[in-house]
Amino acid sequence: MSARILVVDDIELNVILLTAKLEHEYYIVSTAADGFEALKKIETEKPDIVLLDVMMPNLDGFETCRRIKADPAMVHIPVVMVTALSDVADRVKGLEAGADDFLTKPISDVALMARVRSLLRLKMMMDEWRLREATYNRLVGSPDDDAIMDIIGGRAVVLEDQAADRLLIETTLADLAMRVTFAETVAEAVTLAQHDDCDLVFASLNFENEDGLPVCPQLRARDATRQLPSSCSPTKRILPVWPRD
Repeated sequence: MSARILVVDDIELNVILLTAKLEHEYYIVSTAADGFEALKKIETEKPDIVLLDVMMPNLDGFETCRRIKADPAMVHIPVVMVTALSDVADRVKGLEAGADDFLTKPISDVALMARVRSLLRLKMMMDEWRLREATYNRLVGSPDDDAIMDIIGGRAVVLEDQAADRLLIETTLADLAMRVTFAETVAEAVTLAQHDDCDLVFASLNFENEDGLPVCPQLRARDATRQLPSSCSPTKRILPVWPRD
């Protein structure tokens, strides 16, 4: 899986070695030489993981990690502290600062990649959970609140093979000025969702010749549509009809 990784170390040789190892696995790597530079890059680049050396001038790794975890915009980014220190007290200090994991120098390639992949999977799940929570909060609100206004004018892909139900859905989404593209097969819906600048996917599961349920796992299995809001319903009436103003 591709990801952006920030390597923070004041020793150039360490940075070069870590960068080479990570880029060999096709990760996108950026670097910082101290804690202050790291905080600026995290704010602008939004990395997926931070590999943070402990012993640095000006702002050491413990304080840098503490500031990362104290900022609501950065707190969800996993921090791996890279250290030559093996004392238990130092590890406790790192955990208290908010570190998610540790790597001990000299760094084993196997340990490095195992930790990176594990934390990336965890971050991906947490990102999807936060997105689903935000989507739920948007869609369960009143049609008059600001959240509903956010989806006005968007694009929707609708998996439906019955003309009457297509008309109902199209009429409902017209109240939100949404542009609708219809699909009659799961494969067609997945293709449209990937390439049609889609904002939402609605799927009916009652089909004449095909099971509509696989559309959801197929959307989740692709990077381009993994976090796309979708709704699968066993009934034909999958959308509420909100009154016009």
